[in-house]
Amino acid sequence: MSTLAVAASGFGLGASLIMAIGAQNAFVLRQGLQKQHVFAVALVCALVDAILISLGAGGFGAIVSSHPTITAVAAWGGVAFLAVYGGRSFLAALHPGALDSRSASAEKTISLGATITATLAVSLLNPHVYLDTVVLLGSVAAQHPADERLVFALGAMAASFVWFFSIAYGARLLAPLFARPVAWRVLDVFVGCVMWWIAISLALGQIVV
Repeated sequence: MSTLAVAASGFGLGASLIMAIGAQNAFVLRQGLQKQHVFAVALVCALVDAILISLGAGGFGAIVSSHPTITAVAAWGGVAFLAVYGGRSFLAALHPGALDSRSASAEKTISLGATITATLAVSLLNPHVYLDTVVLLGSVAAQHPADERLVFALGAMAASFVWFFSIAYGARLLAPLFARPVAWRVLDVFVGCVMWWIAISLALGQIVV
């Protein structure tokens, strides 16, 4: 299998796993619309994926899958975070803003550190990210010869960088739509529903198990 084909395989699988609407993508989209530390948010999300993919390709996925306690702790932490963040989105929907100069200046008061912390939380407090990047991608990478695993992993990492920077900066194309408060209300309700749906799914998964 050629190097390009291996990289393309990793890129395709990585893209298919991260393109689904989820808590992380909804968060990045909202940050992009608010034009709030966009580069930092996209970079942190992509780097988190890159680190987890490298761990999976390096064989750490087998360790994680053999210790269900790790997954359980991550799951309940994710439930708590997503429940709180979803609630905040529903509250925000009650008082929607608009994309204008006044709202833009108000958003600058949120610190870079607080934004990065929130980005790390929404990226790491979801066990699905470990199942996708560490376990699943790791298991697929293990099927390749040792000299091809790095290429496969780099392809998957490239997909993450392309995706997160695309939705973070591409969100600005929707700025005219979000000049209306009703659009923010719809987005906040949508984000809240996504967060709570994932939180409920995670909780049910742990209860059933």
